[in-house]
Amino acid sequence: MRQIAIEGEVVATEAADLQDRLADAQARHVRPLCLCRNPGLPLYIARVGGRLILKRMPGTGARHDPICASYEPPYELSGLGAVAGSAISEDLDTGNTLLKLDFSLTKSPARAPPAPSATPDKGEVRSDGTKLTLRALLHYLWDQAGFNRWRRGMAGKRNWAVIRKFLLEAAEGKTSKGKALPDILYVPERFQSEREAEIAQRRSAFMARAVGAMGKGRPLLLVVGEVKDIAPARSGHRLVIKHAPKFPFLLNEDIHRRLGVVFASELSLWNANPDTHLVAIATFGLDSAGVATVEAIALMVVTENWIPFESVAEAGLLDALTRRKISFLKGLRYNLPASQPLASVVLHEDAPTPLAMFVVPREADAAYRLALDALIASSDLSAWTWSPGDEPMPALPV
Repeated sequence: MRQIAIEGEVVATEAADLQDRLADAQARHVRPLCLCRNPGLPLYIARVGGRLILKRMPGTGARHDPICASYEPPYELSGLGAVAGSAISEDLDTGNTLLKLDFSLTKSPARAPPAPSATPDKGEVRSDGTKLTLRALLHYLWDQAGFNRWRRGMAGKRNWAVIRKFLLEAAEGKTSKGKALPDILYVPERFQSEREAEIAQRRSAFMARAVGAMGKGRPLLLVVGEVKDIAPARSGHRLVIKHAPKFPFLLNEDIHRRLGVVFASELSLWNANPDTHLVAIATFGLDSAGVATVEAIALMVVTENWIPFESVAEAGLLDALTRRKISFLKGLRYNLPASQPLASVVLHEDAPTPLAMFVVPREADAAYRLALDALIASSDLSAWTWSPGDEPMPALPV
């Protein structure tokens, strides 16, 4: 049972009056303390899903006990460290978060087509590090929703209804460019044929509100959904989202071509394994007829348990860990290029001490391996490494 302290009084997070206590603490600007360590670690309070929740202070996740809900691997082991505090700014008094995005949420008639979100040769995301790319925003929402975490009790409990619920909750309290993220983020409802008409009506109402509330220029919205198909249309191509099959998103030839180049690995992994899911995040606009056209897009491939992965070898590691019922945290790349190493997963509950696990890409060159050695040497966590091109998977440490 997790315990916190509010002005010296110990409170269980399962207490019936916790919401009242948190509301009072927030109103009086009192910072609760997490008692997983002695002395306690400060937390801040945010509102999610109509409830007040406790969140770790930025940059303190690695200081919490590894079994604490607030534990987070050191920033340097994932892509979060490059954007936390710059592209992601948390207001500790209100619990709100300001996101700086490197893509537009409006389009003027004179605006040139958006630049690719990644370079064709290495799949490297173009960003100055102080703004989130589309892929980085998707990784952030996935992280905030907890879908990069795995525990043995989660098996069989993730479906699109669950994914949607927690993604929308993750978007709460997040703003960018003067817009509240929940007001412009469309995450399709789980499709039910007997409720098709009312689902379509809610979608139309949401988009009408979103477009009507936005300012100058042609407004763009965001969609996050599971890809069902990318198919030829009469002109260009269309992106079909699994739970919105009758609301296609049009792709012009240029975006479709670059999609196949920049996200070739994700598309290959998705095509090779029928148990995987392909998740898209895109900005889109609506024409006068209500037809959606994609302006920018990024893809992420996830396992059958909705955990992101980057290669066949990494998927094999995740499968081995889940079959052994080992809990872990999946590292997410955010803006980091493929040439920069990061921890594939961190074991923090079942291992005696937190352990960073690294999967070395088959195409890794000498520079990558030097960077990996430096990362391991600078980290306080022990390391497990696997080079799939050179050896079979080493024994799991737990």
